Amino acid sequence: MAMLRTGIILFALALGIAQASAADGWSTFKTRFMTSEGRIQDTGNKNVSHTEGQGYGMLMAVYYNDRSSFDSLWRWTQNNLSNPTNGLFYWKYIPGNADPVSDKNNASDGDVLIAWALLKAGEKWQEPAYLQQSDRIQRAIVAHNVITFAGRTVMLPGAQGFNKTSYVVLNPAYFIFPAWRDFARRSHLKVWNALTSDGLEMLSEMRFGDSGLPLDWVAMNADGSMAPATAWPPRFSYDAIRIPLYLHWYDAQSLQLVPFQRFWMNFQRLQTPAWIDVLSNNPAPYMMAGGLLAVRDLTLDDTGYITDSLSSSEDYYSASLHLLTYLALKDR
Repeated sequence: MAMLRTGIILFALALGIAQASAADGWSTFKTRFMTSEGRIQDTGNKNVSHTEGQGYGMLMAVYYNDRSSFDSLWRWTQNNLSNPTNGLFYWKYIPGNADPVSDKNNASDGDVLIAWALLKAGEKWQEPAYLQQSDRIQRAIVAHNVITFAGRTVMLPGAQGFNKTSYVVLNPAYFIFPAWRDFARRSHLKVWNALTSDGLEMLSEMRFGDSGLPLDWVAMNADGSMAPATAWPPRFSYDAIRIPLYLHWYDAQSLQLVPFQRFWMNFQRLQTPAWIDVLSNNPAPYMMAGGLLAVRDLTLDDTGYITDSLSSSEDYYSASLHLLTYLALKDR
């Protein structure tokens, strides 16, 4: 009888593990978006890949203790996106093209995410090679993407095309404050603290229209003033949604979260517009769902809604935001 009870218990445990695995958001994410070679596919954008997606995948793999997937992701990234001239990464990979990385620019958020994931991996799995690779990328980011402009330390969105001399174009969703904090702890370089303090101050000045929200893309003039970047719609949208995510990940009590909280509190949860034109106050004709809604929930501390269970309708970006929100919540 004791053996029978033991067998039942072991079966129940195995069943529970199998059910947990089936509900595991990372397992679902890998099945939908990660190729066998380790490439994350943007299913909402013709299955291209970005350094952003590789970095997101690497962060998730570390959190879920999946070293095999981490190594596949990192190997593919090195083999296909490494730029040997500056130590950074080509930002976009178009499968099927004769030259899949014809755009030789980088995206600084993707580079930061990759370096951050390597740092976390090196510390979690006690792997010095990951730490050394992270250190190298961090130095390249500082060398090629960080400048002083209008008395501020700023990270340009890419090494090419964003410094217009009389102004710079910034993407405040690239201000990945929790990564910068970890880089400062690792390297003791003051530049990471300067990026953080100046980035938080700049966010206070990137409040536009009645909503007081930042835009996806912002121009900072030589006198330090902020204006909408003219090449993009003046929206708080799919880029800028990551600002409160990274702020919360950095400091869940940050006063910089207040504009987002005030705006979203005006709407019932399932009636929150997906984006808003900050200058005209015209909202999106459709509502938040998936990862967008998860960021809203995190920002308003409606954490009971946040799980790592992905719905079948979520594309790569929604699923990424969804899981990153879950990671940020578990990390605090």
